[in-house]
Amino acid sequence: MINMYNDIIELSKRRGFFWPSFSIYGGFSGFYDYGPLGVLLKENIIKLWREDYLEDGAIFIDTPNLTPEPVFKASGHIDRFSDLACECDKCKTKFKLETVLKYNGINAVPKNLDEANEISAKNNLKCPVCGNIIKKVYDFNLMFRANDMYLRPETAQGIFVNFKLLYNYNKNRLPMIVGQAGKGFRNEISPRQSLIRLKEFNQCEIESFFDPDSLEFGELYDYLPVKLLPNTGDVYKKTVKEAYESGIIPNQAMAYFVLKTQRLLNKIGIKNEMLRFRQHMPDERAHYAADSWDAEALIDDEWFEIVGIANRTNFDLTNHGNNSSESMTVKIGEKEVIPYVIEPSYGIDRIILSVMSQSFYKRDNGYNVLALNEYVAPFHMAVFPLLKKQKLQEKAKELFSNLFLKDKYIIYDDVGSIGKRYARQDEIGTPYCITIDFQTLDDNTVTVRFRDSMQQKRILISDLVSQENPLSALNALKIVQ
Repeated sequence: MINMYNDIIELSKRRGFFWPSFSIYGGFSGFYDYGPLGVLLKENIIKLWREDYLEDGAIFIDTPNLTPEPVFKASGHIDRFSDLACECDKCKTKFKLETVLKYNGINAVPKNLDEANEISAKNNLKCPVCGNIIKKVYDFNLMFRANDMYLRPETAQGIFVNFKLLYNYNKNRLPMIVGQAGKGFRNEISPRQSLIRLKEFNQCEIESFFDPDSLEFGELYDYLPVKLLPNTGDVYKKTVKEAYESGIIPNQAMAYFVLKTQRLLNKIGIKNEMLRFRQHMPDERAHYAADSWDAEALIDDEWFEIVGIANRTNFDLTNHGNNSSESMTVKIGEKEVIPYVIEPSYGIDRIILSVMSQSFYKRDNGYNVLALNEYVAPFHMAVFPLLKKQKLQEKAKELFSNLFLKDKYIIYDDVGSIGKRYARQDEIGTPYCITIDFQTLDDNTVTVRFRDSMQQKRILISDLVSQENPLSALNALKIVQ
């Protein structure tokens, strides 16, 4: 992950997608700012996520980032949300233990601190930075503490503690799908690779509540085969429907959210051939999970988790019921149950980096192209006057104003030559450029340029501005060109 990664980092900073936070003070590891284009890209992805789950009847809430200690004591995060870590006495660099083990060629995965210290003592682990022998391993809690509160490491607990209120709002019906988009915070030992591992990050989480005896939702339909890696060590290329029917994915609800995630990621711009779903081994699951499947995206030659889909059973609701004044039991017919939860958790920052990386390429002339799809591109179209001539500018601004009434994701640009403007829009992912030239003044036609093919087509302005959705009209032109 070197060549393309460096290209993406350079483009993102120069064009205003994202850059290191607090850079005038040297930057701080694990923190990134989104620039003007990054904000639009992020908001478009979250909008797609929200609309996709609204189709399932999802409801949404917004809860605080700061959470009282009893919540995380009940959820198990205070006692169990930690990584095994180590620190070099000589250079003072801190590492996740797994990083040091890999550097020293050790494949063992310690289950606890005692086992980790035993492995460390037997193998004389060398520091990856200075070569010094690392002597001590310790548990490192990943939450940020603020007096008697914590910054949340996930948005999920805000949903669980509100379960009874949400259940009442939902007219006491299951299944119930609840979503929340917001910030999460994790005190990562070694934040790295820009948006991959951050201390403050963006999440979109869905908590789906079910009758434990009926883990079913929606319809499993035929879709594109995808690579599946169950924890048996096998590798399959199957549709998710086939994976459920053959027992690879254990329950229908889990399969439904794997399929839904696959389709949503494809729509966002993750290529199906660069996407896989990997089931966690039992010893790598989170403390609350009975089963977990990660959606992983390929960036250069490395796979990175971008979505985690977990069967949390009734772990969270049971513990909050036992540790608070609120029972989490509901009545279904004649039986009383504590609902089970299937959770698809989307890491928005990682999705952004994956989409940008998978859509980036260089033309033969060396110019960069970001082939974002129109659903997430910061701008759907750009309007240009061919030259800085008053009549051309007036006509271009008139067209821009008319289109802006119907599509807010549009930009006007008259800076530089027409070739440089095309290149600039290609590099930020704008799929369509509309140019007003001298012929426009005679016959009210404009030139539409298609980013991916660089082909151009002349159309009447009225054929564009008369449409309720100009973007759909341009998409239709692209199909028939």
